[in-house]
Amino acid sequence: MDDVKVRYSDGDLQEFREIILEKINSAENDLNLLRDSYKNGSDNGTDDTSPTFKSFEEGSDTMAKEANMQLAIRQEKFIRDLKNALIRIENKTYGICRVTGKLIQKQRLKLVPHATLSIEAKRKQ
Repeated sequence: MDDVKVRYSDGDLQEFREIILEKINSAENDLNLLRDSYKNGSDNGTDDTSPTFKSFEEGSDTMAKEANMQLAIRQEKFIRDLKNALIRIENKTYGICRVTGKLIQKQRLKLVPHATLSIEAKRKQ
């Protein structure tokens, strides 16, 4: 009889939960920094009263704010994916490839804890 694991043990799931919670905490801190950088970009300095023409700087500031907003959107998605992974841990379906139904390698999950595809399934995409 094959001794194929159908799901990760509760101990493994707890280990993954800790990794994910740590990543969520870090990602939320990063997200707050990104949000602050584009919300507080309108400093009340005296730059606007300076007689020099600053269109390059203004354009650069706008591009930086837009880039930070894009990063924030990606970070929000990352956090959502991590929280969904926590739900899968609760349901004891975490680490099971949604295409092959096989366990995703532990090493992959440690690097990409929100993964829902095995390397095998990912390569077929």
